[in-house]
Amino acid sequence: MDVIGAGLAGAEAAWQLAERGHQVRLLEMRPGRSTPAHHTGQAAEMVCSNSFKSDDPNSATGILKAEMRLMGSLILRTAEATRVPAGNSLAVDRDAFAARVTAELRAHPRIQWVEELAERPVPGRPTLVATGPLTADPLAEWLTAACGSGRLFFYDAIAPIIERESIDTSIAFRASRYAKGEPDFLNCPLDKDAYETFLDALLAAPRAELHDFDTPYFEACLPIEVMADRGRETLRHGPMKPVGLDDPRTGRYPHAVVQLRQDNLAGDLFNMVGFQTRLAWGAQAAVFRLIPGLERAEFVRLGSIHRNTYVNAPQVLDATLAVKREPGVWIAGQLSGVEGYLESAASGLAAALAMHRAASGLDPAPLPAESVLGALLHYLAHASSKDFCPTNAMLGLLPPIAEGVLDHRALKRAGGLRGLKAAKGAVHRARALAAMEAFLSASARP
Repeated sequence: MDVIGAGLAGAEAAWQLAERGHQVRLLEMRPGRSTPAHHTGQAAEMVCSNSFKSDDPNSATGILKAEMRLMGSLILRTAEATRVPAGNSLAVDRDAFAARVTAELRAHPRIQWVEELAERPVPGRPTLVATGPLTADPLAEWLTAACGSGRLFFYDAIAPIIERESIDTSIAFRASRYAKGEPDFLNCPLDKDAYETFLDALLAAPRAELHDFDTPYFEACLPIEVMADRGRETLRHGPMKPVGLDDPRTGRYPHAVVQLRQDNLAGDLFNMVGFQTRLAWGAQAAVFRLIPGLERAEFVRLGSIHRNTYVNAPQVLDATLAVKREPGVWIAGQLSGVEGYLESAASGLAAALAMHRAASGLDPAPLPAESVLGALLHYLAHASSKDFCPTNAMLGLLPPIAEGVLDHRALKRAGGLRGLKAAKGAVHRARALAAMEAFLSASARP
């Protein structure tokens, strides 16, 4: 079997297939040929963020992680082994994480790592295409023809990373929102005047030129300045939201906050949470040093923007990620239309299970729709193709909870809307894990 691309999806899929007894060729063009976003030839390199999202057990990502543990995820196991403080989220030292994944893959006796720019799947050879949102030509050209629906694009942005020693901790304070968990974030507080000054500079700063003017941004990863274009209060209700982050010097939350999250195990690098940007490199340092606590910030990586690629999944894929028009070919990762590092790895796991079933002579079997991963893949296969865009794992994709399972009025009285949301999440979690366990048990039978 071939797996093209050693990103999060490809790495997970190659490992899963090899663990199930298959000989796998893992084709990766890096480092011989890189992309505008990557910096190494390591597998599972995380370029935009170091976060695998919330660990809240009753959130969509918390449930998805539990499902991935049931399936023996390499990516999740490695992430947990290289985690860094991030409040109620799973974040990793991205260099240590990629190095460990790479070592596991290269050491596996049934995985052959091939540095090669794949042009197309080999006819008759089961192949997973997991080349990510920066798929290079000519494979991208083959996909365009094979999928029969062309490619879609959106712009994605990367946030800056700052040296810890250059952050003024007499201003930036440690806290997690609403004091949940450990105080793992550094928070730079802005009063109204500081916020208005920063906003004026942000809106006036030059931006990197975009060559495809009809290409949209992905709404879940908008550049900070594009959000600011939508109104002067937009940032205060988004990445600069101050509620739940009381400044110890005043005893209450400030007008706005910039959060910094640890980016490596050593704790000497922090990234600016939610500060993806397409500002020109020459302007970024000047603008971001207007933030209190960052006046002398040293940037080890500036923000940038690049064009991403994904297929029109409802037209192209079924719920097992198989390409409808190309038997023996599957697509996973962000190229398939999932959004997020966790979702990408999970899709690689799902594709590997589907490929293993096909190689074993079994009929295709989509994951249960009651599971978060199954619901996400079902959405990819059945969403509207007219306005399809990349999708995160969300509880809203799951089938509704049956009438009578929850006493909505009692739960609202007891815990308000937050209590009701938590109760719904707990029901979804129990149902999802039971469905996934039953599916895996049935799949393991001879």
